[in-house]
Amino acid sequence: MRANPLWLKRIAKLGMFLVMGVSMSAEAGFFGLLGATMSWKEEVLLHDGQTIVAERFYNLGGYPTLESRERAALDETVTFSIPVTGKRVIWKTDFRDSVAEPNSLNLILLDIVKGVPYIATYPAGCIAYNKWKRPNPPQILFKYEDDQWKRIALTEFPPELSKANVIVGRPATSLLKSFYTVAQVNEQNRDIKTPEYKTILREPLANAGHSCPVMVRVEGGWVSPGGAKAPIPITPRNASDVKK
Repeated sequence: MRANPLWLKRIAKLGMFLVMGVSMSAEAGFFGLLGATMSWKEEVLLHDGQTIVAERFYNLGGYPTLESRERAALDETVTFSIPVTGKRVIWKTDFRDSVAEPNSLNLILLDIVKGVPYIATYPAGCIAYNKWKRPNPPQILFKYEDDQWKRIALTEFPPELSKANVIVGRPATSLLKSFYTVAQVNEQNRDIKTPEYKTILREPLANAGHSCPVMVRVEGGWVSPGGAKAPIPITPRNASDVKK
């Protein structure tokens, strides 16, 4: 029996659409039915005028709500090299509220002082803010020492490091580029109004945490003592939704 040419064309077209749905892949990311990734490279202007290139990679989950335009961020990895030595350094954070350990950080600044890498971050959401013991200023600072990232106090963070020099959060998926120059990084951050998302704060904020109630971990999620009884579900945060 001879196959119907019309049906063969329809089957071929359907296969093409399925492949497009499972893999809209390019250098900037992969978007499939079961999960997705997004990645890009960006120039990072250091305090001394040098530039390095940071590689940023996200694993993404599903859409948090029916109205969401962006998938939830599951984790982020940032990779860069130290000038002169060429040593490769990796920083990684995940956004799972289900783990008890402090996590879920958005990058603000990456710099290198006397050959030592430093990064500044802020907790991405109320649960993360409570996991990190409600810091004020609401930023978490790290120094790369003995091949690992160690949290440091504000007094240990070099004073010459003062403002965001990386894309804070992540670009909209629909506008994602494979490479961002320093000027394009600044443009991505141009509309950020919240001080702790664009500068390194050296003094406590009077209203730190005012919109984020004290929360504790319970079975099935997080609750605010004396507040709503229904726990907030432990779901991944969407890093791009909390930056501004």
